[in-house]
Formats: sequence, structure tokens, C-alpha cells
Amino acid sequence: MKLKKHILIFFALFLSIGSFAQQGKQKKADTLFNKFSFVKASKIYRELLQDNYNRDYSTRRLADCYALLRDPKNASRYYKSVVKQDNVPVEYYYRYAQSLRGIKKYKESREWLQTFKDSGGIANTDNFDKDIDFITHVFNAKKQYFLSRIRFNTKFSDFGAIEHDGKVYFSSARDEGVTIKRLYGWNEQPFLDIYVADKDTKKQVDHTYKVKGDVNSIYHDGPVAITNDGKTMYFSRNNTNESGKETDAKGISNVKIYKATLKDSLWTDIEDLSINNKEYSTQHPALNKDNNKLYFTSDMPGGYGGSDIYMVDINIDGTLGTPVNLGDVVNTEKTEGTPFINNEGTLFYSSDGHLGIGLLDVYGTITDENDKIVDYVNLGVPINSNEDDFSFFMNQDGVTGYFSSNRKGGRGSDDIYGFYRKPLMFVKGVVTDAINTKPVPNSVIKLLDDQNNEIATMVTDNKGYFEINIDRNKDYKIVGTQDKYIDDYREFSTKNLKSIESTIDANLILNPVQNVIVLAELNNIYFDYDSHNIREEAALELDKIANLMINDYPDMVIKIESHTDSRGTTSYNDRLSIDRANATYEYLVSKGVNVAHITEHKGFGERQLTNGCEDGSKCEENDHQLNRRTKFIVVKME
Repeated sequence: MKLKKHILIFFALFLSIGSFAQQGKQKKADTLFNKFSFVKASKIYRELLQDNYNRDYSTRRLADCYALLRDPKNASRYYKSVVKQDNVPVEYYYRYAQSLRGIKKYKESREWLQTFKDSGGIANTDNFDKDIDFITHVFNAKKQYFLSRIRFNTKFSDFGAIEHDGKVYFSSARDEGVTIKRLYGWNEQPFLDIYVADKDTKKQVDHTYKVKGDVNSIYHDGPVAITNDGKTMYFSRNNTNESGKETDAKGISNVKIYKATLKDSLWTDIEDLSINNKEYSTQHPALNKDNNKLYFTSDMPGGYGGSDIYMVDINIDGTLGTPVNLGDVVNTEKTEGTPFINNEGTLFYSSDGHLGIGLLDVYGTITDENDKIVDYVNLGVPINSNEDDFSFFMNQDGVTGYFSSNRKGGRGSDDIYGFYRKPLMFVKGVVTDAINTKPVPNSVIKLLDDQNNEIATMVTDNKGYFEINIDRNKDYKIVGTQDKYIDDYREFSTKNLKSIESTIDANLILNPVQNVIVLAELNNIYFDYDSHNIREEAALELDKIANLMINDYPDMVIKIESHTDSRGTTSYNDRLSIDRANATYEYLVSKGVNVAHITEHKGFGERQLTNGCEDGSKCEENDHQLNRRTKFIVVKME
């Protein structure tokens, strides 16, 4: 019996650790997916499928990974399973059609495209047939991003927002000449300066929010990139020298990237970089997560045309290596610029040379297992519009960030926009005991769909907490089970929820079974032959009951029933069983159990044998032992 309980406890702990590990895996995979790290994400989704965890969801995500990695063979394999799922999101019919077209199954592809249309989907048939845009159409089959309000835009140019340590740094022409009136001849706006404001500020961001120190000059300054430690800033600025602007052979003042150091809350010690040259521009600095690579835009000779995106190594001593052009997957004969590298190493940038929605569009890159850039994805609306969209920035969560645009409807010529992805949905809750309101650890939680099919299983932690990823626009039931309790369940729906809502609370309350043996995890209480003494192992079990009645269920009321085997006279056994009941009662009371919570302690002698060992029967001692017992019966639990 004890061995069996140890096995059950070990299994519950194993399941608990395993299920929380699975939930953690899924969160990690989803985060990687949102950051365009599709190779890493796909590996984890495959592991989740092997473990049969949240199978429908993991299958959809894995299929998406393969599609975005331009692997239509594997994508179609998993999309084939996806489209059989109940209430599958309609965009997956389109994605399956796209993947079939990618493996030249054109007839089936058209059939699934028609299924997509019949289900309410809208597709541009002309674009559907363009193989070159396969990844973008898969990615944009469903709206990926949504806009959030930014409060510090002005009627002037505002762009290049990045977030660092709870503050937003950006470039703006909002200074109308508080000290010196400075207008840029090209657009008659003030020159750009670099500003910093609290992330959630609701105040007016005026000239007092300029970064302190020497980075702002009388010409254009910004945008910026800041190292992880917050001590070094790379920023764009018009090419200047001690006498003012420095121009190239054509009389043009190009842009350079400079470096500044934070000292005593001031950005100072401005340094020119070795990659700069007065004959061409270097601008739009961006850093990788390790701060050992600097990405930038330049029209230096030897590029593909217009401006290209380059990368240069930052040496340990701060010096720079030789710039490397990122190649023709990224760069075109037209304009590429405003690079950004997220913390998974994915490059985002703007271009008007790729097939896009408007003028400059924002793109994300796809890398293979060797981290080589092999393709790109247009991020779609609302990130992109029919105007210029640029300066994309993604926070470490992979679901929020900023970009800039001169689209209609803004406040100025360029405006900063916030974006977010619909947060993943989770059902979470705490399982509690209905009697004492304590958390119930190691409860098995099962998530079921509206057809009662099991989707995911996990075990609550030591605080009774659980959390499971779920889909939007579906109906669910969640069931809580624990050996000591009666099952509880709750039905809920994720339909018609606002896009910003990400969690549903589904707390469960379990009523304990009215069984002292189960609740206290007792082994049976037995007595030696012709004895009413409490044996050592019996005392351990009685201690469990005392703890149960004093700490877990202080209002529990029980009665005690004691028994003997058949040997001896009936009257003697009646007396012996009463002695055993009294001994049990006195032991519990001595441990602090309220006498009022034990209503009876009776002996039944040999009248209620558990087996056929009555008088005259041939029974082994072990069989007689089973009858020398004490039972505990719950009378009341409140």
C-alpha cells in the first residue's frame, strides 16, 4: 500500500513537472515564432507534437513555420492535418492552398482556395499565383499586427523610436527654435534632435526632453541605437567639422554615424567612426543583442544601388572591422534602410525595391539553420501602407514595438506608431479546497474542446495554479481532478473577446471526498491479537488524522468504529473492540483533536468481519489481522 502511494505521488510530481515544462516550451516556441526565429520555433513545436501537448495548436504553428521557411512540402503535410481540425481558423484553408501550389499540386490548391472563399475568406487571385510572394501571402493570410496610440507625436516630423530601460528615444523636428530658429531648407521644418521620454508618459514632450549632453547639434541628429548597459549611444548626424557642415565633392553634406558615451547623466565624448566618409552617407545605426555588430544604411560605392544595409563587427576595444554588404536577398537596386535586429538576431528593414504595398515598406527576414538570410516577408497592414513606412522596432517580448510612417491620418509629416500582436490566449486559475479554501496541489487539469476531446493536460503546482495556452474563437471545458476530491469543471468561451484580452480566469473549487482514509492518505489501522495497544505504525497513521482534523478540516466531525477477529468469545471480543475504540479516541484527543468532533467511539466485536474467517474457519494469521481494525467515518464536513 505504501509503495503504491509513493508511486502515485512520484507520478503526480512527474506529471506536474512535465506539464509545466510543456507549457514553458510552448511559450518559448511562441515567443520565437513572434520574433521570426522560425527554425528554433519549429524544433520546439515538433517536440510538443511528439509529447501530444496541445496538439491542434502545435500542428498549426509548425505548419506555419515550414511555410515561412519556404518549405511547402512539409508545410502542406501539416496543413493537411490542420484543415481537418474542428473550427479551424479560415485563413488555414488559404495557407494550405498556398503550400499545395508550392509543390505544384495546382488542382488541389485551387480547390482549397475555393474552400477558403466559400468560408468567407477574401483572396486576391492574381497575387495568389505569384510564387515570388509565397511567404508574404502565407504570413499575411491573417492580420498579424494592430496599432496602439502614441501620445507624443507633433505636427512636425517624429520617427525612429526605440525603447530602452523603460524610456523611448526618438528623433523629432518639434523644436521650433526655443533658443535659435533653425529651419531645414528642404521641408522648412526645424532640424531633427534626439529626445527621450518615459515609455508611458502622458505629458507634452517639448524641448526639455532632448537628451542631455553633446549629441544634439544645430543640424540633423538621430535616430539612435543604445548598448545593453545604457552607456554607449550610436547616432546619425549631418557630417560636420569644427567650422560647421562638411560637404562632399558635389557640395552635399552627407550623414555619418557617431558614438557618444554616458557620463554623469550626459551624453558626451562624441567620436567619429572609421566607417564614415564625407563622400557618402552612413546612417540608421542598429545593434545586435550582443552589441558586437553594428548594422547601418549606406550609399557607399560597391552596393546594389540606392542605399544598402551593411554590417560591421565591433571589436572588443570598440574599433570597427570592415563593413559587409548584407547581399541581394536584402538589398535591391533601390532604397533599403532603417535596419533593426531583434534579440533573436532577426533583421527588419525598410525597402522600396521589393514587391510591396506602398512606397517604403517594412520587411522581416527569414534565416535558415545556419542563420543565413534566405528570404524576407512583407509585414503587411497596418505596419505597411501606401506611403512610406520605416524605422521598425520590436521589444524583447516579440509582440510590441514601434514604427514610423508618413501615411495620411497622422499628426505630422512623419509620425511614430505603436504596434502589438494579439497576445496569446491563456486559461489560468487556482484549484482550491471548497471546505478550507486552501490550494490543491497536484490536481490534474484537463482542457477539452466543445466535443469533449482532450486538448491538453497538466498538473497544478504547489500553490494550486495552472495555466494552459488556448485558441481564440472557441468553446472549451476545463476539468479538475484529484484523488481526494470530487471533480469540478467549468465551461468557457474565447469568442467575441477584445484583441487586447489575453487571459481567462477559470478557478476551480473541489469538494473533498468524505472519507478520512483517503483524505489523510491513511494506511489501515490494525491491532495485535488480544491487544488494544496503539502500535507504532498505527500511531503514525493516527497522527495524520489528527493533523487533518486540526489543520486541514477543523470543523470535520467523525465517529470511530473498532473491530476484532473471530477468535475468543463474543462477549470478550465486544469488550476488546470497545477498548480499541477507546484507545483510538484517547490517542486522537491527546494530540489535540476536539472531543466534540468525535461523536461516537464504538466497538462491534466480531460482528462485522471483512472476510470468511468466522468461528471454525481455517484462516491464516494475515487473514485474521485484517479483521482487527479501526474505521473512521465522516459524520459532517462544513
